Amino acid sequence: MSDVVTTLRNAGCVFAEDEAALLRSAASDGAQLAALVARRVAGEPLEYVLGWAGFRGLRIAVEPGVFVPRRRTEFLVEQAIAVAGQAPVVVDVCCGSGAIGAAIAAEVPDVSLYAADVDPVAVRCARRNVPGPVFEGDLYTPLPAELRGRVTILVANVPYVPTDAIATMPPEARVHEPRAALDGGPDGLSILRRVANEAPQWLARGGHLFVETSERQAPAAVKAFSGAGLIPSVATCEDSGATVVRGERP
Repeated sequence: MSDVVTTLRNAGCVFAEDEAALLRSAASDGAQLAALVARRVAGEPLEYVLGWAGFRGLRIAVEPGVFVPRRRTEFLVEQAIAVAGQAPVVVDVCCGSGAIGAAIAAEVPDVSLYAADVDPVAVRCARRNVPGPVFEGDLYTPLPAELRGRVTILVANVPYVPTDAIATMPPEARVHEPRAALDGGPDGLSILRRVANEAPQWLARGGHLFVETSERQAPAAVKAFSGAGLIPSVATCEDSGATVVRGERP
């Protein structure tokens, strides 16, 4: 174990002891452990190497080429659960691995859950995690028409990194994760605006849209929600640094 810790620490892994324990538990023998360590030392995200990411008490299956769910996004799940009510219809667009929808379904009884993503790798991965149908296509396009006007909770962890800022991201994200899951356009809000503009067509009256963004972008996101006819509000979590914009269909 100490050799693995030293190797990881020398490679710049801040939590080398924790990572070493996880890699050892994932390996069936010394040869496999060496292969896993080599992948991590080469800069591959730990979650890809392990094949899963921890998210709100769940092990979410992930694979190379899919966006790794962030712990700060657990705050979005918390906000959605708070208004879920009984037997909600939940739709997770830009679902990635499906972590948000899976977490909501794990904590809210009698959920009818649907998810969608434009990336076939994400769709394949989400189908391992989401207890409901996962559709492939751009935003709302692949969703069944009968969901229009029936959705209680719409969640969308849209890409919100401004295009020019991607070059400053850590290599684990910038090099390994799909650019389409990071790039939110010139101001980071291009996809968010599209999601907000179409949301009222899908939400039931009193239904809610939840989108994660940055604190700096929140005022512009609120404006986009208002322009789409939603009643906006903003919630923040100091511990995780998360910012969530909520829009209610009146």
